[in-house]
Amino acid sequence: MTISEAQLKVDEWIKSVGVRYFSELTNTALLTEEVGEVARIMARKYGDQSFKGNESDADLADEMADVLWVLLCLANQTGVDLTSALENNFAKKTSRDTLRHQENNKLKN
Repeated sequence: MTISEAQLKVDEWIKSVGVRYFSELTNTALLTEEVGEVARIMARKYGDQSFKGNESDADLADEMADVLWVLLCLANQTGVDLTSALENNFAKKTSRDTLRHQENNKLKN
């Protein structure tokens, strides 16, 4: 599925199953909440924290998909074409960071 297809599919789902989009502010809060859930799993799986008893079945992929879902909602609500935005972001990073990263001694083995 392309990013554009994902945006369209989320929009169709919202309009048929979800009734309507939550407000942009609510979705921004939900995005923050979902990112926090990803961070919790990362801290426990890859960081120094341990899982609590009921967290051991935490699904990182599902939580990342939740982040993407809400981001797609926000893009749809605000008229952002994420395919175009990502292409522009690649171009920006390439022109800005190519030499910076190549010359960063911290990144060299």
